[in-house]
Amino acid sequence: LICCGFLLNQHYNPAFVSLQMMKHAWDNYKRYAWGLNELKPISKQGHSSNLFGNIQGATIVDALDTLYIMEMKEEFKEAKEWVEKNLDFNVNAEISVFEVNIRFVGGLLSAYYLSGEEVFRKKAVELGEKLLPAFNTPTGIPWALLNIKSGIGRNWPWASGGSSILAEFGTLHLEFVHLSHLSGNPVFAEKVMNIRKVLNRLDKPEGLYPNYLNPSSGQWGQHHVSIGGLGDSFYEYLLKAWLMSDKTDEEGKKMYYDAVQAIETHLIRKSSGGLTYIAEWKGGLLEHKMGHLTCFAGGMFALGADGAPNDKTGHHIELGAEIARTCHESYDRTSMKLGPEAFRFDGGVEAIATRQNEKYYILRPEVIETYMYMWRLTHDPKYRQWGWEAVEALEKHCRVDGGYSGIRDVYNNHESHDDVQQSFFLSETLKYLYLLFSEDDLLPFEHWVFNTEAHPLPVLHKDNGNKEENQK
Repeated sequence: LICCGFLLNQHYNPAFVSLQMMKHAWDNYKRYAWGLNELKPISKQGHSSNLFGNIQGATIVDALDTLYIMEMKEEFKEAKEWVEKNLDFNVNAEISVFEVNIRFVGGLLSAYYLSGEEVFRKKAVELGEKLLPAFNTPTGIPWALLNIKSGIGRNWPWASGGSSILAEFGTLHLEFVHLSHLSGNPVFAEKVMNIRKVLNRLDKPEGLYPNYLNPSSGQWGQHHVSIGGLGDSFYEYLLKAWLMSDKTDEEGKKMYYDAVQAIETHLIRKSSGGLTYIAEWKGGLLEHKMGHLTCFAGGMFALGADGAPNDKTGHHIELGAEIARTCHESYDRTSMKLGPEAFRFDGGVEAIATRQNEKYYILRPEVIETYMYMWRLTHDPKYRQWGWEAVEALEKHCRVDGGYSGIRDVYNNHESHDDVQQSFFLSETLKYLYLLFSEDDLLPFEHWVFNTEAHPLPVLHKDNGNKEENQK
């Protein structure tokens, strides 16, 4: 196998290969799209997503910590200089509160905690302050979209009756707790703790959290439940809030394990072929579909296994392993050995996409993320083997002259590229690959928790309230 201009054999260091992949992605972004949000690697020009409004530099901010961890010192230095001189939040534009939080706030916080460079702390807090008006709703459940100049917010027009989305308002907690920690201003943590209060007052259908919540009435919208898109990272952040608090956030802990219990009862099913999957729940009816995004849950269950109640640790690890196997099957059953956006368990198919609009792969990290957690928590070598299969497939099908591109149909034998190198490919996919093939003492779980964009945030140790640990 030829990769990255190097001949590979079994003695080759896979961590080095992921570093070379990062170099290819970064160098081409720098060459063709520097300062813009993302790269079009086929057209060799910039790509701007409307998620970030007029804020620029998403790939730079998202990649800062990956560059640092991989010891790409020159690249980190030029990225830092760009942030100092060019990262500007004084723009008249509507942004996604969720996306800007996980990519920009998360990326800046991690860059600060890893490097100690003050500019990153300052920019993170400045941006955090710009996001605060999103919480100006009758309930304090934030809007999805915010004009960061005018402070006017609204929700996605397609979301159930003007609702906010569980995975969006539920995925601010880690970053906002750190913003309070670094700024000394308690308002950030207060905003996200209030979200918990609202949720705890509400009745949960069958103990499940619907994906839609109206920020004006404080009532649920449609009773749709998903551990994939629209729900996913809410559950992740309950667990990680508890871990990040040095296991003092008992409320987060209880909410997480109670939710997992309801998920097991109502959503987790086994196919006739023996594959465990997580279905979607629509007003009491199950849709036997699992999204690529849902594949993160294997790693989540394993990460939460140690704290599980009533001797359920082994059970949670096993659940993580079964989800990892199902997601590996979703990759293995395609021509390109890369997984589709969603796959189904009905009409005689298992772990296969049946709809054309679910057959694409956009460089997503969730399956590799789960391999990394399963490797760290079990050291079963198959997870590194599966990760290497993903590397080979990415190199064969997604690597192009100008970077890495997503694929329109992973079941086809001929690549049709989507011409986008997503910022999360550098932030998450390549970072998780590098960590999968590195030693466990690089960003150890006892000291670091990853936000949902793979930005590491330090555990706020009880004996360490005032000064963060700057530990790699």
